[in-house]
Amino acid sequence: MTDFIHRFEPATSAGSPPLLLLHGTGGDENDLLGLGGMISPGSALLSPRGRVLEHGMPRFFRRLAEGVFDEEDVRRRALELGGFVADARKQYGIAVPIAVGFSNGANIAAALLLLKPEVLAGAILLRAMVPLSDPPKAELGGKPVLLLSGQADPIVPASNSAKLAALLSEAGARVDHKVLPAGHQLSQADVTLTRNWIGSVEAKAA
Repeated sequence: MTDFIHRFEPATSAGSPPLLLLHGTGGDENDLLGLGGMISPGSALLSPRGRVLEHGMPRFFRRLAEGVFDEEDVRRRALELGGFVADARKQYGIAVPIAVGFSNGANIAAALLLLKPEVLAGAILLRAMVPLSDPPKAELGGKPVLLLSGQADPIVPASNSAKLAALLSEAGARVDHKVLPAGHQLSQADVTLTRNWIGSVEAKAA
C-alpha cells in the first residue's frame, strides 16, 4: 500500500458511506475521527496523515506562502493520495469514499476531485481554496459536493471559495456552497450541516 500512516475504523452500519478524513495543517490521522463519527455514525473511516512536513507540522502538499501553493507538488501528492485510497479500498473492502477535508485536507480533496475524480464519491470541503490555478478539465458527473466557508475566514477570501464552487459546478458536480458566520475554525453549524447533507446523500443513494 502507498506509504501513508493512517487509521482505519470499519463500518458498523451497512448503509453508511465510507469517509476519507483529511486533516488540516498540523493535524494527523487521529484529528477528524471524532468528527467522522458525529457526522456519519456507522461509516467506515479512513484517515491518512499528510506526508509533507512544514516546520514539523504534517500537511498534504507543500506551499510557498500562506495561500500560495506549490502546484506541481499539489498534483503529485493528489495522485499519491489517490493511489493510497485505491489500495486501501482493496485492503479493507470499502466502497468509493466521500472525502471530508478541513483546510489543507479540503484543498487536497478538491485537487483529487479535479485530477482523479473516480477516487471519490463526493466531498465535504470545509474552508477550502482553489487548489490549482490551471486545473484539468474534469468530468464530475453529478458528484455531490458540500462546500462550507467562513464569512470571517482570515485565510480563505470569499472570492476564492466562490471561484472553487463555480469551478466544481462547471465540471459537473452538484455543489451546495454555504457561507457561515464563522472564521477558519469549525463551528457547531459545520457539524450540523454536514450531518444533514450526508443524510440527504444517503437517502438519494438508497
